[in-house]
Amino acid sequence: MLEKLVNGIESFLFRRRAGVILLFALCTLFLGYQASQLRMDAAFVKNIPLKHEYMQTYLKHQQSFGGANNIMVAVEDTSGNIFNPHFFDTLRKVQDQLFFIPGVDRALVKSLYSPSTRFTEVVEDGFAGGPVIPADFANTPAGLEIVRNNIEKAGIVGREVAQDYSAAMVTAQLMDFDPQTGEPLDTIAFASQLEEQLRAQFESDKIRIHIIGFAKMAGDVADGAKGVLLFFLIAIFITAVMVYFFSHSVMLTLLPLVCSLIAVIWQLGLLTVVGFGLDPMSILVPFLVFAIGVSHGVQMINSVRRRVIDGQQTKAAAASAFRALLVPGGVALLSDTVGFLTLLAIDIGIIRELAISASLGVAVIILTNLVLLPLLISYANLRQDKLGVDAARDSRVQKIWLALSKFATPKYAVVVLVCTAVLYGFGLQQANQMKIGDLHAGAPALHQDSRYNQDTFFITDHFSITTDVMTVIVEAFPEACTYHEVLSQIDEFEWLAANTPGVESAASLASVAKKVNAGFNEGNPKWQLLPRTTASLVQAIGRVPTTSGLLNADCSVMPVYLFLKDHKAETIEVVVNKVKQLASKMDNEQLTFKLASGPVGVMAATNEAVADAQLPMMIYVYGAVFVLCLISFKSLRATIAVIVPLYVVSTLAQALMTQLQIGLAVSTLPVIALGVGIGVDYGIYILSTMSAKLKDGMAVQQAYFEALMERGSAVIFTGLTLAIGVSTWFFSALKFQMDMGILLTFMFLVNMLGAIIILPALAALFWRRRQV
Repeated sequence: MLEKLVNGIESFLFRRRAGVILLFALCTLFLGYQASQLRMDAAFVKNIPLKHEYMQTYLKHQQSFGGANNIMVAVEDTSGNIFNPHFFDTLRKVQDQLFFIPGVDRALVKSLYSPSTRFTEVVEDGFAGGPVIPADFANTPAGLEIVRNNIEKAGIVGREVAQDYSAAMVTAQLMDFDPQTGEPLDTIAFASQLEEQLRAQFESDKIRIHIIGFAKMAGDVADGAKGVLLFFLIAIFITAVMVYFFSHSVMLTLLPLVCSLIAVIWQLGLLTVVGFGLDPMSILVPFLVFAIGVSHGVQMINSVRRRVIDGQQTKAAAASAFRALLVPGGVALLSDTVGFLTLLAIDIGIIRELAISASLGVAVIILTNLVLLPLLISYANLRQDKLGVDAARDSRVQKIWLALSKFATPKYAVVVLVCTAVLYGFGLQQANQMKIGDLHAGAPALHQDSRYNQDTFFITDHFSITTDVMTVIVEAFPEACTYHEVLSQIDEFEWLAANTPGVESAASLASVAKKVNAGFNEGNPKWQLLPRTTASLVQAIGRVPTTSGLLNADCSVMPVYLFLKDHKAETIEVVVNKVKQLASKMDNEQLTFKLASGPVGVMAATNEAVADAQLPMMIYVYGAVFVLCLISFKSLRATIAVIVPLYVVSTLAQALMTQLQIGLAVSTLPVIALGVGIGVDYGIYILSTMSAKLKDGMAVQQAYFEALMERGSAVIFTGLTLAIGVSTWFFSALKFQMDMGILLTFMFLVNMLGAIIILPALAALFWRRRQV
């Protein structure tokens, strides 16, 4: 039945070759135009799991206490002392410039010049205070001395002023949309404006500008992603050279490369059609589509070339190769597509976009490399004398295949499977130690010596607060802050949380109210406690405005801010577990402590979403591959023989991540699915040939030898070529691309080795009665 269907498709397509190729050309022109309209899209909201309970809390209180998408600009005086007229003039201009950049929430821009940056002091008549920089500020030595005194009174050293007085901070919250256009905020364009309007305009030999925050990080990643094009071109060149040495034909070199590039064009064009942009973190997907296309293209040209060498005409050889490869190639690509689609189960926008992008790209390879490629080859004038000798029939190559075929004998199979089991055991032990989240300070997508991470390290070293803030939302009832038992419970929570390893400092309405109460009592430290009467509490908290972010309008919500030393996975895990432990003991009907808001709150939710998605993703990916292989081979033994090497390699890849200190994060979670999708091709092509011969009664070793003769060169060649191509990523300006390059190089090579070593050993075990 299946054979009749394949023959019918072949007859239909090859009788209408010109019309089908014309249709492909028209589609390529249309989708090429659509691809030219594709834009970078790095929205903050795509990087967070919106349905996670932490993010529900975050979104609920975002309006009152701001979100996690903020920008910190540290203005540094290179002399090491900010108290000079030039610095304060520059600081004011930086704040004004940032204030007017579209997308900045102007109500939440804060610096020394902000009216909300105030000091309070105890004087003979009670309290006195005002803005740190008074309205009549004169930028003179006397005026600067007043500001210095006000800064110390305000207690903002380490927050808005560097601990060594070498820099001052300007902070801002970003909106989700551009107020001028109403469109979603273009994060990458915003990052470019920060460079042009802040760093380029104000940095000099006296002033340095340091900028951190999600938008700036996304912009730097996008700038680094532009270098991906160079690596793409290098990979194409390397692939072209190696395909030529493999095929000995310019035509057979160009056609699979052209068809693979057409697949990339179709993929990018379809993204625009369905309304998506290209996120910088997904910029590598087009190369993976190209790589998978080349993998299947090489199988096609290898099959055609062998038939032409055997004496067939080019058209007949192309049609015969089409019939032979449509089913195994189609099953492999469908397995890839369905495997990538399983990533849609993960509730993170960027991963879902990657799933759709990769699935579209792999799906179109079925058309471009299994249909268009043989049709184009059929028009080529391939001559038997120009293609050289079939390498598989060279006596030296046959000796290699004969040696490899011994893996399909019981004697060698036992050794291979025992070694595989040992490797798997080691890999599993290491894989279980793999961390969830970021393992290094700074932005993990960028190298440690990048400008963004250097800015991060400067701010971390000179300020006691950074963007590594976790906000615990305390929900109570209206006017709750006027009750002593409520604030005392928040105060106890803050103290316990502040003494958790990884927490540098903490702040809440309770701790501020204690300081204010001491101020009402001549600043005596003995009075730095919470008043027990409502009247005294009202007096204390009345000095704290809602703009401080310590309470909402009716005092029913009071956040506790935890400033962490970094956002490493281990640090976040320790703090989250401590907060959960405290909340379970201290929550009651009137008061609940909820995780989480702030940048680290978002990271905590993302880490938990990634951890929760890891096992289901593996089950979905392998489940999809299992079902499709079972349908294709109609054999449980054959299906297991394909999947076991893939699973072992996936485990070893996770072990490699542990050894290289690469955490499982949003950018690396899809790697396993991508590795399975790419690796399954090798096994399916080899086993499809073996399976047919085993059904004819051939011995396992001989069936494997015949499969190597027919497909072995293409499988090994593809694995080596693709591994060499992605290995160039080691020199990328983006650390996550370098990490991906290492992991994919490993997967390309080891999946290929698994297909030619472990798969035949399993076949020898499963079909052990057919050894002669």
